[in-house]
Amino acid sequence: MTNAEAIALIDRLTALSSETEWVEWKLNHVPPEDFGEYVSALANAACVRNERAAYLVFGIDNVTRKVVGTAFDPYAKKAVKNQDLLPWLAPLLSPSVRVEPTIVAHPGGRVVLFEISPARDTPVAFKGVPWIRVGTSKTKLARHPELERVIWHRSHDWSAETCPDATLDDLCPEAIRIARQQFAVKFPKQATEGAAWDDVTFLNKARVLRRGEITNTAILLLGKPESASLIAPAVARISWILRDGDGKEQDYEHIGPPFIRAGERLLAKLRNLVVRALPDGTLFPREIRQYDPWVIREALHNCIAHQDYAVRARITVVEAPGRLLFVNAGTFIPGDVETVIRQDAPQSRYRNPFLADAMVQLNLIDTQGGGIKKMYELQKQRSFPLPDYDLSDVGEVRVSISGRVMDERYSRLLMARTDLPIADVMLLDRIQKKQLIPREEHRRLKAEGLVEGRYPNLIVAGSVARATGGAGKHIRDKGLNRQYYVNLVLTLLREHGPCDRQMIDDVLLPKLPDRLDTEQKITHVKNLIQDMKRKGLIRNDGSRARPAWNLAAGGRL
Repeated sequence: MTNAEAIALIDRLTALSSETEWVEWKLNHVPPEDFGEYVSALANAACVRNERAAYLVFGIDNVTRKVVGTAFDPYAKKAVKNQDLLPWLAPLLSPSVRVEPTIVAHPGGRVVLFEISPARDTPVAFKGVPWIRVGTSKTKLARHPELERVIWHRSHDWSAETCPDATLDDLCPEAIRIARQQFAVKFPKQATEGAAWDDVTFLNKARVLRRGEITNTAILLLGKPESASLIAPAVARISWILRDGDGKEQDYEHIGPPFIRAGERLLAKLRNLVVRALPDGTLFPREIRQYDPWVIREALHNCIAHQDYAVRARITVVEAPGRLLFVNAGTFIPGDVETVIRQDAPQSRYRNPFLADAMVQLNLIDTQGGGIKKMYELQKQRSFPLPDYDLSDVGEVRVSISGRVMDERYSRLLMARTDLPIADVMLLDRIQKKQLIPREEHRRLKAEGLVEGRYPNLIVAGSVARATGGAGKHIRDKGLNRQYYVNLVLTLLREHGPCDRQMIDDVLLPKLPDRLDTEQKITHVKNLIQDMKRKGLIRNDGSRARPAWNLAAGGRL
């Protein structure tokens, strides 16, 4: 927005009614908490009033509506713990919403204008609480259920909007040719008929155009590279970044429209190495590519279909040794991956329904609702770790695909038990990643002979380990019985006592189970020593600060 455009906008806004709920005037700065609540309230009010944006304006007298100027600097303003205001604010808004500041040199004085995108389908909350403007008052949205219902039911599909300045010449002929091929694959019964359609008829049938008009979806999927400017300020870019083991950037490439070719361009950049799935030589070790091409394409196409283009962010694919990370802007609308896998059905709501529908028509997305489950199934068939969905950041979805075996026991189990349901495989995958599972699921898996160990430190059960050739590893993970460790301490003290704690650690720590980390092993030894002391097997001939352990009267092998 130029300064002249901003001045004209401010003059239009100041001429509006004082009851305009999607505009808030301030003389100077406000506390950070109030600022966040105002952003939530204005975004929700703009949605209710069906406005393209809301505005929070500093440097305006709220009564006279005259420009008086302000010294407020949105880039220098600090929030909690000396954080900059806008970076502090962004993760506290859910779902993410665009808050764009413009400093305006108005004839009446310096003005700071914040343009805020409206809520879409979901109320915008600040710190988990959605707010709303009613008249000139800011209040909690929960007090106005009738307005909340409006927000939940007001659907705005950016991907279905048309580009008034775009024509068929802005679309890539090669991309249209590929689209025709994929449409014929998806709908073979229409292949002969479809070959006779002209481009406009075909693109209408494929649901890429709207009554012959070029949509944002058409530019994304089929547009020439330079056509990306037609959908500005939305960003049509996928950034591939290669990093080494230390996280240092080694290479990068930006991929723009047509996104129908984004999958093949990404696959051409990836270092999809051949690895040995089971390197220790049991159960027919096999060589396999790190990443399944279908899984890569599905993960990328999901990013394209579900990107929140309103926040003006790019899609990123980070390649690191043994791992791919896909990141797109926007919340994960279904809520959690487990629900998607369990329901195995199309979602009830989509961020970009027009775009998602077109991608299904062009065979870019397997089915609406089944793609994620198929990703899990393919990784299961390959005996590789399942995809990791990180939804901790409310403003983005992060999907990590592993390209190497993390835990051989897990892989062996999947090779030996191909009948396991995907729900059990997901639980076992969490176990191999050292993630907690519910106690009731632990009891069920243990009853089925799949895991053993004391909760939450679980390992593959002995019977399964023997069946898959992992008995040695299983014993190292499970550990030996307690009497074995007691006898080691008694033998040490009989031959070398008195001994300090370090000498006992040197003997016991290497013998303890591999599933325990160093801290857990040290605690295990401490508990063992105290138990032996209580039972009269050993005694402390030193001090509390510097113990010297020796055999007691009852300490006999």
